[in-house]
Amino acid sequence: MPLPVRFIAIALLALALAACALQDGLIFFRQPPAGVPQLKSPAVLQEVALLAADGTRLYGWIARHAQGRAPLVIYFGGNAEEISWFVGESGRLNGWSMLAVNYRGYGRSEGEPGEKALFADALTVYDHCIARPDVDPGRIVLMGRSLGSSVAVHLASHRPVAGVVLVAPFDSLVEVGASLYPFLPMRSILRHRFDSLSVAPSVKAPALMIAGERDTIVPARHAKRIYEAWGGPREWLEVPEAGHNDLEAHAAYWTAIRRFLDTLARKAGD
Repeated sequence: MPLPVRFIAIALLALALAACALQDGLIFFRQPPAGVPQLKSPAVLQEVALLAADGTRLYGWIARHAQGRAPLVIYFGGNAEEISWFVGESGRLNGWSMLAVNYRGYGRSEGEPGEKALFADALTVYDHCIARPDVDPGRIVLMGRSLGSSVAVHLASHRPVAGVVLVAPFDSLVEVGASLYPFLPMRSILRHRFDSLSVAPSVKAPALMIAGERDTIVPARHAKRIYEAWGGPREWLEVPEAGHNDLEAHAAYWTAIRRFLDTLARKAGD
C-alpha cells in the first residue's frame, strides 16, 4: 500500500473508532432545565413526574387548555431540545392539551439517554396519560420532532393513538449519518439506530409529516421515505424556505397541524 494511501486509511480508521466511542455525545445533546414553560394563552399548567420502569425519574409538563377529558398531544423533542419551550406554544393547538417529558439527562430528568431507554420511557409516558382523568384516551396524538419522530413512530407501533405528527422525520439515523458522513462506516458503528422505516408500515394511524425544503441536517428525502412507507392515511407538507430549526417560524407549519388535529377531533365526535 503506497504511503499516502496508508496514512489516509489509518486516519479514517482512527476517525471511525473515535466516532464509535463518542457517538452518545454526538447524538444526544443534553440540555439543562429551562424553567417553567411560559404559556401564551390561558391554561392550567402542571409539572409531571414519572418513574420509569428501571426507577429513573423523569420530569415534564402538561398544559391543559380544556375542561374535563380533553384531547391530548404528547410531544417528543429533538436531540438538542429541552421541551419546556414547546409546552409554552401549546395554546396554538386549538384547545388540545399538551404533555411533554424531557428525555433522560435532559432538563430535570435523571439517567443516561439511549435508544432503548427513550423507547421504553415513551411507553411509560403514554401509559401515564391514558390513566389521567383529564385526558380522553381516544383522542391522543403523538408529535415527534427530528429524533423525537423516531420515538413517536416506535410508540405508535406499540400503543393505539388517534394520529401522529412527524416534524423533520427520518428513515433511520444510520441513513442520515451515512449521507452526512459518507466516509465513515455508519452502518457498522452506530449503536443507536432509530430505524423508523422498518416500523412505519405497521402503523395504521393517520399521520401528518412536515419537512423543510432547505433542511440540510435531515434532508426532506429522508422524511419522504417514511411518508411513502407509512401504513395508514398520511398527509405531506414540505415548507418552502424552511430549514431544520426554523419550521415553527412558518405559518404553514401551525396551520397544517391545527387542520390535522381539527380533522381528528371531528372524526372522534362522529
